[in-house]
Amino acid sequence: MAKKEKELTVEDKLKTLYNLQQAVSKIDEIRILRGELPLEVQDLEDEVAGLETRLEHINDDIEVVKQDIANFKIEIDQNEQVIEKLTAQQNEVRNNREYDFLSKEIEYKQLDNQLNEKKMREAREEISRKQEELEKTTATINNRTADLEAKRTELDTIIEDTKHEEEKLRDAAKDMEAKIEPRLLMSFKRIRKNSHNGLAVVYVQRNACGGCFNKIPPQRQLDIRSRKKIIVCEYCGRIMIDPELAGVKIEEPEAPKKKKRTIRKKAAK
Repeated sequence: MAKKEKELTVEDKLKTLYNLQQAVSKIDEIRILRGELPLEVQDLEDEVAGLETRLEHINDDIEVVKQDIANFKIEIDQNEQVIEKLTAQQNEVRNNREYDFLSKEIEYKQLDNQLNEKKMREAREEISRKQEELEKTTATINNRTADLEAKRTELDTIIEDTKHEEEKLRDAAKDMEAKIEPRLLMSFKRIRKNSHNGLAVVYVQRNACGGCFNKIPPQRQLDIRSRKKIIVCEYCGRIMIDPELAGVKIEEPEAPKKKKRTIRKKAAK
């Protein structure tokens, strides 16, 4: 039969929980050291990707406008050919009615060409604006890409410097979690999640909770020092331990010095 593992005492549980708290707090410090860099890198990556998509759209728009200009040129050439034929036909007309009809057709084609030429000018102006936008977007991409590379380098350096320590802490935390009963571990994680500073286990400081700093009654402090049961703060819900278990030496306040009593001599009558 497999040997049953010895169940941890309450004191051992508290000590393990405090050590686990120390490990995860150090991991939190490493994350704080990275600060907002991961988010900044992600934001810059998204911004660069968006700008590159915008650049593609601008290039596509320019190509569309260029194709429009080519179509206008083709239409102008076709109209010129028609005008040339109609002008030749005018020399062979037999009456004014036919001449007037051909003149109107020629005028219509000339007006159509004028309109196409106007559209071509507008299209060229549109291309000019798009190219300016293209240059600005390209410059912005270059600037953001430079910022991104700098942030990535900074983040990679921090990760490289802290990678070994973080892995070591994670392994240690995993080992300690395996020693703690699931329900207690779940409570520890829940308290830690709800705490603004990530502290789920604190020691008594100056007769108060080390988490919320509310005063602890003397009898409750005795219960904490006895290490017979797990006690949580009635105000913030954190698990409390005594300073000695946390390895913290509390200096006893010095006793107040007794004042010497001065005896005044009675004045002689």
